[in-house]
Amino acid sequence: MMKRRRFLSAAAGAITAAALTLTATSAMAAEKLRFAVTDIEGLEALQTEFGPFRDKLGALTGYDVEFFPVSSRTAAVEALSSEHVDFVLTGPAEYVVFKARTDAKVVIGWQRPDYFAQIVVMADGPIKSVEDLRGKKVSFGSVGSTSQHLGPAQALADMGLVFNKDYQPQIISRNVAVEAMIRGDIQAVGMNFSHLGKIRKAFPDHAFTVVARGRDLPNDVLIAGKHVSDAMLDTMRTVFVEHGKELLAEVVKGDDNQKYLGGHFLSTIEDKDYNYVRSMYSTIGVDKFNAFVGN
Repeated sequence: MMKRRRFLSAAAGAITAAALTLTATSAMAAEKLRFAVTDIEGLEALQTEFGPFRDKLGALTGYDVEFFPVSSRTAAVEALSSEHVDFVLTGPAEYVVFKARTDAKVVIGWQRPDYFAQIVVMADGPIKSVEDLRGKKVSFGSVGSTSQHLGPAQALADMGLVFNKDYQPQIISRNVAVEAMIRGDIQAVGMNFSHLGKIRKAFPDHAFTVVARGRDLPNDVLIAGKHVSDAMLDTMRTVFVEHGKELLAEVVKGDDNQKYLGGHFLSTIEDKDYNYVRSMYSTIGVDKFNAFVGN
C-alpha cells in the first residue's frame, strides 16, 4: 500500500510538472507584438477602431497583439526608435519622417480608395481655373497632412503655381476655411475627396467645384522597427497577403476606418513609392525629412 501511494504521488508530481511545462511553452509561443496608430490618440479610441482587427490578427499570427497608444506622431517615432513599439500604422507624409529617423521597414500597404488631393472653389465664383488663383488666397488644413496640406500644394505645383509665390497659402481648419471661402475672404480650399462630400453635406445651400486634382496619393503603410525580427516580419506580411479580406473586414468595423472600405493590402510597396511625398515636402520648402512639419 505504501509503495502504491508513493507511485501515485510521483505520478501526480510528474503530471503537474508536465502541465507547468506545457503552460510555459504556450506562454513562450504567444510572442508579444506591440501595435500603434499615429492618427488615433488614447487606448479607448484604439480599442474602438481596431479592437476587432487586433483580435483577428492575433488569431492568425499566434502573436499576443498589444495596443501601444501614442499621443502624437513624434511620440510614435520616439517609441519605435526606442523599441517600445514594434509596428506602426501611419500615413504617407508621416512615413518619410519615420524612415529618415528610424530606418523603419515597410511591411504592407493599406490602400485608401479615392485618396487624392483637390483644390475646391465656389462653383458660382470668379475662379474657373488654376490660373485664376494667381495672387489669391488658398487655404490648407492640418499642417503636414498628406491630403489637406502637402497634396493640394503639390497639385497646384504640378499645374504651374509656386507655393507662397504665385498665391498666398493660409492654414485654416477645413469648415472654417469653407465659411471664409463662402464669404469671399479666401478663394480656394485644399482637401481630399471624402472631405468634399462632407462639405457638401455641411453646406447644402452652396455649390462647390474642383479646379485641380492631384494624382492618387501613396498608400498608408504598416511599418516595423528595425529591431523586429525577419521571422516576425515575414509572418505579418504573409498573414496580410493570405488573409487580407478577413483582416480588412475587421478593420472597417471602426467608424474612422471607413476610409479603407473597398481597399486592399498591398505587398509590393517600396520606399521609393514615397518619393512623391518627398517632392511635396520640397514644394512647401522642406528639404529635410527628419521632423514633422508644424511640430
